[in-house]
Amino acid sequence: MPLPAWLSARKRSATARSVLAGEAAAEAARKQEQAEQEELARESAAAEEHEEQFPVSGDPLAAAFFDLDNTVMQGAALFHFGRGLYKRNFFQTRELTRFAWQQAYFRLAGTENSGHMEEARDSALSIVKGHRVAELMSIGEEIYDEYMAGRIWPGTRSLAQAHLDAGQKVWLVTAAPVEAATIIARRLGLTGALGTVAESVGGVYTGRLVGEPLHGPAKAEAVRALAAAESLDLDRCAAYSDSANDIPMLSLVGHPYAINPDTRLREHAREMGWRLRDYRTGRKAAKVGIPAAAGVGAVAGGAVAAVALQRRRR
Repeated sequence: MPLPAWLSARKRSATARSVLAGEAAAEAARKQEQAEQEELARESAAAEEHEEQFPVSGDPLAAAFFDLDNTVMQGAALFHFGRGLYKRNFFQTRELTRFAWQQAYFRLAGTENSGHMEEARDSALSIVKGHRVAELMSIGEEIYDEYMAGRIWPGTRSLAQAHLDAGQKVWLVTAAPVEAATIIARRLGLTGALGTVAESVGGVYTGRLVGEPLHGPAKAEAVRALAAAESLDLDRCAAYSDSANDIPMLSLVGHPYAINPDTRLREHAREMGWRLRDYRTGRKAAKVGIPAAAGVGAVAGGAVAAVALQRRRR
């Protein structure tokens, strides 16, 4: 039975409006993407022009400091370290359940609750309590080969190499355990690493930290202390990070760089006139401190990551 004329006309009108709405949405998305790509190209061109004369060769007072997670390495080092520990039966089922809840809280709450953070820290430190430092170092070498080596950002690696080629020292600065950070730095040919220090007595982990995780302002203090010990001029040094949490460290040096920046750091860098580089495949690439993954291995990695307070809110 044919539709009444008035209903048929209304249907054609609705269809036309739907087509118009769809085409308009597609065009708007295309223009937005084009604008973002043009903006990224301008930022990259400005950074490349600056890099033609930086770093300066033969400057004994200059050095470079690189954040690790999502700056040098895609994802969180602690996540990958956790995967390796789970594979080697460092985790029990009941621990996984507790860690899963703690990690879910960190990911969803969006605020730092000291009680939850202390609980997560103490829980994950219990994983290594009683293990020898040498054992974790040996395992760390294996884990680097298994999970980390293929996740180094080539662009950031080239920046670090430029500093090394200029005769400058290059350090990683991270909330990851100093043992893991030292392995990564050595494998990349860097000078060394500053990281979170877990207490050990007689070469055995006690399950306690020395001080607090090397996170946020603590990173800046570590860089300041190392610069003083090495007789460096921070105004001639460079620092690289993806996270607004590292603004204190970036603000210390004369050459701060935002690498694969999160939204807050990108905005701050633009306000301050800092250099930006983005080595991800897209401007809106997922920015998580703990990469998405399936199964209990991901939970295990996330639990270890939570302990070092790798709070990367995206």
